Amino acid sequence: MVIGPINTSLAGAVGGVKPATRKTRAGKQAKATQTRRTNDVTSIMDIPEGELTPKVRAAIMSLMAEVERLRAEVKQSQSRVERLELLADQDPLAPIANRRAFVREMSRFMAFSQRYGTASSVLYFDVDGLKAVNDTHGHSAGDALLLFIANLLLENIRESDIVGRLGGDEFGVLLAQADKMGANEKAASLAQAVADAQFIWQGTRLPLSVSYGAYSFKPGEDVTTALANADKAMYDNKRQTKTAAGP
Repeated sequence: MVIGPINTSLAGAVGGVKPATRKTRAGKQAKATQTRRTNDVTSIMDIPEGELTPKVRAAIMSLMAEVERLRAEVKQSQSRVERLELLADQDPLAPIANRRAFVREMSRFMAFSQRYGTASSVLYFDVDGLKAVNDTHGHSAGDALLLFIANLLLENIRESDIVGRLGGDEFGVLLAQADKMGANEKAASLAQAVADAQFIWQGTRLPLSVSYGAYSFKPGEDVTTALANADKAMYDNKRQTKTAAGP
């Protein structure tokens, strides 16, 4: 069967709006926009409609168009600044805080805790066996594993808590209103969630485990000391686990 040329008027009707109708609507919209701008000018500048000569009207309309253009540029600039700020605080691998942003938020947590006398804590995690994964399956597998763990931590914390990447295979979690006992329990729970998760890389399930340490902030100490204590708690726990497991 041969299909002949489609009637243009029928095609326009099928499309919902004829070309002529589109032009008419576009013209009406442009006229409405111009009328709105004129009304804005007269209301803002309190200029009676009858006193607007064609030249004055044209100059004012040009000025209003320039103002709108500048507003659009400012909005775009603000969006770019917000994007840059996000990139400056976000880890390049995972959608979590980088070390700089994490330390800043940790300082805020500590100041709030000291001021209001509430308990807050930091958890320190070290991914076990990342080097073996990189050596055996490649760095792409190692990066995917780190991203997987980062998302897993995010899924198992409260909105008030913060996850950050502190180094190549080290993560931190800030816990609001959590004392030493609660922090240890949460750290163990997160470590168990990692161990129970199934990470599949190119059809092979790779085992996951993390060593952890928990530390509750003390009045008067600085961020560097608190983070070092959390790191020490993690290594102490790691050594105890290896000793208990035996040779």
